[in-house]
Amino acid sequence: MNAPLLARPLALRVADLGDANERARIGAWLLEQPGATPFHLPVWSAAVARGCRQNSHYLVAEGAGGIAGVLPLTEVHSPLFGRALVSAGFGVGGGILADKPATADALAKAAWALAGRLSCPTVELRGGANPGAAWQVDATTYCGFARDLAGDDEAELLAIPRKQRAEVRRSFTNDLAIETGTDAAAHYALYAESVRNLGTPVFPRALFAEVLAGFGAGADMLTVRHQGLGVASVLSLYWNGTVYPYWGGGGEAARALRANDAMYFALMRHARERGCTRFDFGRSKTGTGAAAFKKNWGFEPEPLAYFTRAPEGATARKINPLDPKYSLQVRAWKRLPLWAANRLGPWIARGLG
Repeated sequence: MNAPLLARPLALRVADLGDANERARIGAWLLEQPGATPFHLPVWSAAVARGCRQNSHYLVAEGAGGIAGVLPLTEVHSPLFGRALVSAGFGVGGGILADKPATADALAKAAWALAGRLSCPTVELRGGANPGAAWQVDATTYCGFARDLAGDDEAELLAIPRKQRAEVRRSFTNDLAIETGTDAAAHYALYAESVRNLGTPVFPRALFAEVLAGFGAGADMLTVRHQGLGVASVLSLYWNGTVYPYWGGGGEAARALRANDAMYFALMRHARERGCTRFDFGRSKTGTGAAAFKKNWGFEPEPLAYFTRAPEGATARKINPLDPKYSLQVRAWKRLPLWAANRLGPWIARGLG
């Protein structure tokens, strides 16, 4: 009898994201993984690295049959918030994707070892496989919201609960024009104003440009205009049959015009026309107005599990703007002139990860 063949040991390496063949190979593997998100794609890591001037470390586990797991990591440096390895950097999803628990364990250990070599005292994994007992888990701060798209506009309206459906119908009477494309200037101006009003710094303009360039036809912007002026806009990603409205916001006139209601309903139609069958409304913090807004659209919250690790006896970094320790900064930021917030915000936000 022949002796059984020895299994090929698992090999871990950092992917070369400059290699088009490497990116394509990883992307093809991700398409087959149920838990994969656009934030796992190599193009996301590359766009973040260029747009925010942070280093990417995309871990790949190789087994006998090829790729067995991945873990995209961004090395984040911030004079205000410290250093961390984050998966996925500047995304709301990420974490370990692996074919089996042993592969997930190997990737988790590799990430922690890499953090030590890079002097990053915190590792943050936004979703993915549980990395093990040494990691803290938070499944209460954030919820995700996703559901299937209906077949047409009328069915989509009926899928929205009655009160919100009425708001969407009212938006149709407000002389709003919808346009899609890549009007980056209009989108950035509206998004920057929106996040300033929430008390948070805006991301660098270069990040949006790099994501649009990297995703190509897999990303676009939908803008709502009233009498020719932009009042709301959203940058969305399209991947594997799902639309991900990611960076969206509105100006001062958006609320009265119900521009956000018009925007997201129009995006549902636009996504169906692009062949999407699912709408991922992204994450929101539990108990916030943003979470209530998504529930009003008929999306049920699903808790998101995030994992962090810090050295024994140390405290992992926390950058949740709802933390009471940031309340004074949030109130002050809301009062900043928009030009000042747009000047200072990118310098701060590129260190958030």
